[in-house]
Amino acid sequence: MKTLLLVRHAKSDWPEDTEDFDRPLAESGILDAQRMAAHLHETGIKVDRLISSPALRALSTCKIFNQHFQADMETNKKLYNANEGNFVSVIYELADDTESVAMFSHNNGISNFANTLCDSIFAFSTCGVAAWEIDCDSWTDFEGAPKKLLFYLEPKYI
Repeated sequence: MKTLLLVRHAKSDWPEDTEDFDRPLAESGILDAQRMAAHLHETGIKVDRLISSPALRALSTCKIFNQHFQADMETNKKLYNANEGNFVSVIYELADDTESVAMFSHNNGISNFANTLCDSIFAFSTCGVAAWEIDCDSWTDFEGAPKKLLFYLEPKYI
């Protein structure tokens, strides 16, 4: 059994003369990410690996989460402007000793990918987190494995 968490980056700012890739988190985004990460950690969620888009707002959100989880962390450019296939490609690259992974990315890709995993309709809020239980022993079996939505959380409801 594996666990997949999808995390949309927290609320970002867009200062003048800043490229999309370099957008920082807004102060409210920093607070939301701290609150969400603390909540997940306090409820016993386990994460072995965190994989983030290299864009500043996603990577900053990931780093805040890792203050609580102290997991292996990496960036993967496939998660910036990602489509559904990019997420699956990153999942297939995971080692089988990774039991639980959190992937930090952006809309619309993260919502579109989430919608392929279950019957729910997702429109991720900033710093929204969804988790699935994946009934497989190897990440290479991901696509054909049964998936069960465990939860979806938004910062304003925790």
